[in-house]
Amino acid sequence: MGKPDPPQPPNPVDTARASTSTNVATSIANAFLNNTNQITPNGDLNYDVTGNYQWNDPYTGLNVDIPTFTASQVLSPQQQAINDQNTAAKYNLAGMANAQSSRLSQWLANNIDINGAPGAGDPNSIAGVPKAATTFGDAGQQQSTFAPTPGQIFGFGDAGAITRDYGPADNFSADRKRVEDSLYGRLNPQLERERSNIEQRLADQGIRYGSQAYTAAMDDYNRQSNDARLAVTAAGGQEQQRMNDMAAQRAGFQNAAQMQDFNEQQARGTFANTAAAQAYQEAQGRGTFANQAQANTFQQAAARGEFQNAGLAQQVAQGQSAFNAQNMARNQFMNEQFGIRNQPINEISALLSGSQINNPNFVNTPNNQIPTTDVAGLINTRFSQDMDIYKQESQQQQALMGGIFGMLGGMMKMSDERQKDDIVKVGSVFATDVDHDEPKTATKDPDKDEVPMGGVMGVDGNKKKLPIYSYTYKQDPTKQRHVGPMAQDVEKIDKGAVKTRAGIKYIRPDRVMGNVFSTAQAG
Repeated sequence: MGKPDPPQPPNPVDTARASTSTNVATSIANAFLNNTNQITPNGDLNYDVTGNYQWNDPYTGLNVDIPTFTASQVLSPQQQAINDQNTAAKYNLAGMANAQSSRLSQWLANNIDINGAPGAGDPNSIAGVPKAATTFGDAGQQQSTFAPTPGQIFGFGDAGAITRDYGPADNFSADRKRVEDSLYGRLNPQLERERSNIEQRLADQGIRYGSQAYTAAMDDYNRQSNDARLAVTAAGGQEQQRMNDMAAQRAGFQNAAQMQDFNEQQARGTFANTAAAQAYQEAQGRGTFANQAQANTFQQAAARGEFQNAGLAQQVAQGQSAFNAQNMARNQFMNEQFGIRNQPINEISALLSGSQINNPNFVNTPNNQIPTTDVAGLINTRFSQDMDIYKQESQQQQALMGGIFGMLGGMMKMSDERQKDDIVKVGSVFATDVDHDEPKTATKDPDKDEVPMGGVMGVDGNKKKLPIYSYTYKQDPTKQRHVGPMAQDVEKIDKGAVKTRAGIKYIRPDRVMGNVFSTAQAG
């Protein structure tokens, strides 16, 4: 797996020269493509190359010969004959105009005769109109105030305090206890007699104390007894509630009387304020009526002034219409005199203008354009693609080498081919060159059972290729894949880089990293 070489970047001058040459050639091709000769019933239109000029690109020094074209238009025999007739007619008309022009000096020497022209409008006819009215009579003073009215009442007498409390509920506890004691005084002896009767009846029936029948009978009695006592308690509570309700009714009656007094005093104040408001509104109404009358007087005076001014404006408009009509009649007369004077000049101008031959109509040739080729873009795109491929190959090689070096890092790695499954070759790397002139001798370290770095690497003077594989370990139940060399292949390059323990070959990472891969490169 060889180390990729970076692509050579394009030369900008060569790129510009190729782009300019392509664009100029495309432009010339477009010129030949669009200069289409035409043959019509009225004539022919031909494009011919009549020369060349040389153009020099100041940046690249490129010299290009660019053709020049000439468009030639030839009329058909019939159109040529029409053109000759029109030219002769124009010549004759020009001669007539020349002959008539000699009369203009005598014609223009005479002044325009305005005898009999209508007179101009007399400005005095619309003068002396009375001035427009700018003021009118006084309508009187507006009424801005009216007589005062009685003041409003903002307060009224106190109706007395509101009763906010009629005593706590326990004020009637004695009444409640009295009722309960009276009822219990009658109930308890009766309950005792009933209990004695039940016990006696059970004994007569042979039901013993503590038996299930005895307990059930006494439970029934106890429930009835409790119900009777609860009824006594409820009766006492009803008596207490009745006393409390009576107290609340008395307090409510007092507050109702206080509220009635408050409402009566409030009603008297409201009545007085209503009367004052009515008096205010009546006074305001009288003032409003007076102001309305003053406004009516003002509007009538303004209407009389506007009517007078409208009559004056109508009078001025009538005089202005008569003035304009007289001036219009004079202008019409003068325009007629100018028309008579200008007519000979216009006739000579018409003779001089003549009529022109119409050029033959040619069809619109489709303008087909060959698009220019972006040579510089193509070159740069190819360079970018080559650079992307180079980056991708470099990343793949770095990933492979990283996996190999990562596998070799740390302690000795079991890399015996016999301990592996699913072996797939993924590439190879070069091992260190061996210098046979000055071979390095491996020396035994007395403190370590291994060969130190610096041993002989290889048996010939050529680079050795070390294969790299993807594999799984036989004893790994997860079958996780690893990437690295086989111990048997490393041993062929450097026996000192492989250690055998219990019949299994291991790779010494320090030896491999220091020697086998010290100058490792993609192979």
